[in-house]
Amino acid sequence: MVKIEQQDDVVVFVVEGWHKLWALRSELRIPQAHIKGARRDAQAAHASGLRMPGTHIPGFLKAGTFYIDGFFDSKPSFIDVQHAANTIVVDLADEQFNRLIIEVEDPDAAVALLTRLATPAS
Repeated sequence: MVKIEQQDDVVVFVVEGWHKLWALRSELRIPQAHIKGARRDAQAAHASGLRMPGTHIPGFLKAGTFYIDGFFDSKPSFIDVQHAANTIVVDLADEQFNRLIIEVEDPDAAVALLTRLATPAS
């Protein structure tokens, strides 16, 4: 599971518990301006692709870096999902990942927060 924290103009995605080991990452720091949007998508965690590096135990867990849009000419996605029902997708620009596919405690609250942060203030 991933916890989302806002620190000034950076959004920190903190990988919690054993997921740090499985995903081979403890956090991602993404500038607020690089977040294009967020949405709920329980099916996103089921996308197939090349794992580099990470953990995939079918029917149980997917965590780490996955090339789901093809290996050549594309950036990978970061995935950390055990329970697909709590999955959100965070679309990114100008980052090492195309998107984050993550499990969060409260998907609706996380999507609302990230949508607010992705919308430029007028």
